[in-house]
Amino acid sequence: MALRGDINPDIPPKQDFKYASDLISFIRKNSDFNIIAACYPEGHREAASIDADIHNLKIKVENGVDHLISQLFFDNNYFYAFLERAEHAGITVPIEAGIMPVVNKKQIERMVSLCGVDLPRKFTAMMNRYENNPVAMRDAGIAYAVDQIVDLVSQGVDGIHLYTMNNAYIAQKINEAVKSLLISPR
Repeated sequence: MALRGDINPDIPPKQDFKYASDLISFIRKNSDFNIIAACYPEGHREAASIDADIHNLKIKVENGVDHLISQLFFDNNYFYAFLERAEHAGITVPIEAGIMPVVNKKQIERMVSLCGVDLPRKFTAMMNRYENNPVAMRDAGIAYAVDQIVDLVSQGVDGIHLYTMNNAYIAQKINEAVKSLLISPR
């Protein structure tokens, strides 16, 4: 997966590959690797606009990306609108939806501050309701993620990428809940 990574304001960035598209171009010219890159349904925080972000994504794909995995999102409508913009721009590589189950409120608040994603009212109500009950928060977060996945799979998305933060229990529970959807004929 070819990522530029988040810029740390305390460390001067190296200039070898200022953008992920530069790294992608280098990898494509020097290898035959399958290249996966990130995309941002709600737009990259540093992009001037949604249109500018799609333009930058198109450059990544033109430079050799084979497959995209989206940044996390909590409202599938952002992802569907993003897919339409990508298709309109001529981006035809597979795009997986990035889903992050909630395990605790602080983790989500941190991810929101890093990624700039929107939290739907339903999601915020769930976090506020269960923030003081870790087991209930985990189970509600899994249920929310499963609801997102069911909707995404029913719409025929190219795939689902789970951001479980190395929590095997969450991955197992989600797999149990959706595995029949993933093996059903279309």
